[in-house]
Amino acid sequence: MKQTNLASIEPTSVAEAGQTLAELTAARIRERVISGMLSPGSHLSEAALCEELQVSRNTLREVFRLLTKEGVLRHEANRGVFVSTPSISTIMDIFHIRRLIECSALANAHHRHPSVDKMRAAIEAAVQHRDRGEWLEVGSADIAFHAAIVELADSPRLSAFYAHISLELRLVFGLIRDPEYLHAPYVGQNATILAHLEEGAPASAADALEKYLFQAERFILAAYSRAMPG
Repeated sequence: MKQTNLASIEPTSVAEAGQTLAELTAARIRERVISGMLSPGSHLSEAALCEELQVSRNTLREVFRLLTKEGVLRHEANRGVFVSTPSISTIMDIFHIRRLIECSALANAHHRHPSVDKMRAAIEAAVQHRDRGEWLEVGSADIAFHAAIVELADSPRLSAFYAHISLELRLVFGLIRDPEYLHAPYVGQNATILAHLEEGAPASAADALEKYLFQAERFILAAYSRAMPG
């Protein structure tokens, strides 16, 4: 397992917006997972992190507890703390939930909803990153596109729940060692989904999305089976 350096995360001693230092530190580590900079199986050294983040062991252990409860990290006795590695059942459940949430939000959406602009911006960002060969960033843009779909439902609680699903989804993405192979096929499909919605055909957009998600699930499960040791 590789050990990851988090030195670029800025230490903070003052809580922002009412958050504790542990919550702020957890948010920074969580963002590293979302961005793909921390991949599944990465080992987190307690001693190194305390020094790099300038936090106490008690604070860091609270961070580990928070992120373990979320499923982002896992603790192994006598070995330490690692970024979680999703199982096949987890992957299947994530895509089941995505179909339930995203397809419904899209099918009932109005084509002038403010989140349509976010969907378009995410596609534009994905294209720019694709053209530069920045495939981790393409993955982040894809997650932003689907988060914008959920926002079409106008439910802050649903969006908050989906944010956690997105975090687990990034862990799934991290299992695939070739991000171009993973993300390249879906940039155009996102554009097709958006086109249906902008044409005032949300049902067609939802149908396209459902097919997309079934295809993506099969694709990732196949890649996962090849990537994991026998």
